[in-house]
Amino acid sequence: MLTDYVIPGDKLELTELKSKERVTADGVVERKTYATRIYDVVSDDEIKVNMPMENGHLVLLPVDGEYDICFYTKNGLYQCYCRVLDRYKASNIYILTLELTSALRKFQRREYYRLNCVLNMKCREVGEEEYKQVTQMEDVQFVNTDLTLQDGIIVDISGGGARFISDVQYENDTKILFKFSLASPGHEPREYEIIGKLLRSEKIEGRDHSWQNHVQFINMDMKERESIIRYIFEEERRLRKKQKDL
Repeated sequence: MLTDYVIPGDKLELTELKSKERVTADGVVERKTYATRIYDVVSDDEIKVNMPMENGHLVLLPVDGEYDICFYTKNGLYQCYCRVLDRYKASNIYILTLELTSALRKFQRREYYRLNCVLNMKCREVGEEEYKQVTQMEDVQFVNTDLTLQDGIIVDISGGGARFISDVQYENDTKILFKFSLASPGHEPREYEIIGKLLRSEKIEGRDHSWQNHVQFINMDMKERESIIRYIFEEERRLRKKQKDL
């Protein structure tokens, strides 16, 4: 039964399918994501959800529109695909009826919540020999005086990894040094130097020499990870408050 996994009140996200993605002027690949909650579970392949809001306004997702849906439940994350069957208003509540068009599966990849962002960064490849030396040191200090760092833009970040745009294509499993800073209002910027492992690099269609890179952080201590997660939560709260004040 679907109710063994998801129940009314569970948070979910609806993300446009890859065919709907857009590339901004900055080379950032975007797919709209809408957050909402389950209103009712009708059957094993049909649910009702609250119509999502954006900037204080209802988002009228089109009937027959198809989405990737991710459920946030007490037992973890689950994913499937869905189609909008209907949208209507009942007792002053705006509802979407969704048909689940694929089997529900446990979603392991999103271990940490990802924050969409635009952060300037510097990066370079780290050789295996240097990586071995770095992992054996307790207090890591990278020296880059004789090395050229490439520019990049982080477009989403989590406590476990990041996605960034660069004009360099990296091979899978390449070790990459990241240098970037995070600053929330009222806090001093914090500088980070983190090594990530390249999971995949994808050419951005329509843009020469632009690549979208997915990395997993691999040399972080717990304090660094917690500070990034704290920054993400603070930014999310700040953005929600800003939307409510509009």
